[in-house]
Amino acid sequence: MNKRYASLSGDGSSSARDERVVRGRRAEQLAADYLVEQGYEILHRNWRCRSGELDLVAKRDGVLVVVEVRSRKSRNSAFGTPAESMTARKIKQVRDTAAVYFQQTGNSAAIIRFDVIAVTFGYGDEFTLEHIQAAF
Repeated sequence: MNKRYASLSGDGSSSARDERVVRGRRAEQLAADYLVEQGYEILHRNWRCRSGELDLVAKRDGVLVVVEVRSRKSRNSAFGTPAESMTARKIKQVRDTAAVYFQQTGNSAAIIRFDVIAVTFGYGDEFTLEHIQAAF
């Protein structure tokens, strides 16, 4: 599902790393806003443990959804789409981290789904958002 949203402005950082961090935070905020608009309840953002981090954990209709947010600039399309940046290693890390999360929160018997939200930033304040349900 592709959808355009109003944008948020970054802080104008000049270093490439700072720019990526700001873009990542912006993508996570856009993803969270989108999920809330779709009727999801955001349970946790940036939940961390030794094995990694879960970008978003949400709930809708009794299903717990672990959401990995990926973002890229459209001018970096030669490197693939944000969704294509999900490697087998990253999928394993998210699944391992989710196992710890569900054990610690007592939700190990819940219905669980893993989604990806891919945000592509265009020129200026433009972006597109794609929600891939049951991505892995």
